[in-house]
Amino acid sequence: MSKSYGGGCACGAIRYEISGEPVFSNHCQCRQCQRVSGTGHGSYMTFASRAQVKLSGKAAHRDLKGDSGSTKTHAFCPACGSPVYLTFAAMPDLFTVHASSLDEPARFRPQVVTYAGSGHAWDTLDAALTKFEKMPTG
Repeated sequence: MSKSYGGGCACGAIRYEISGEPVFSNHCQCRQCQRVSGTGHGSYMTFASRAQVKLSGKAAHRDLKGDSGSTKTHAFCPACGSPVYLTFAAMPDLFTVHASSLDEPARFRPQVVTYAGSGHAWDTLDAALTKFEKMPTG
């Protein structure tokens, strides 16, 4: 059994612990992620089962429509403003954390770059990563 993933917001008001392994890890260069992160991309780890997530603290939420038309909910700390996690209406079992919210961010291992078509020349990412113009399906 692997070591759980822990993390939370900058001020510690929101905390999570996840016992499973991520099923998807990516850098996303879409405009929404650029705006949320304040830089050229967001970095995320997605877990398959919300049942494996222990969450404490009360997050504020903001719903956005993704390219698919489905709603994704961004959760952030109302005290410090740190983005912490995302959930998806169309895939309610998934739980995605911002890699920067991890207690051990070095455990983040990106697999791909999504929405590379929206990336900026100044936001250079690992050239060895597979790049997708949008979000891969299936």
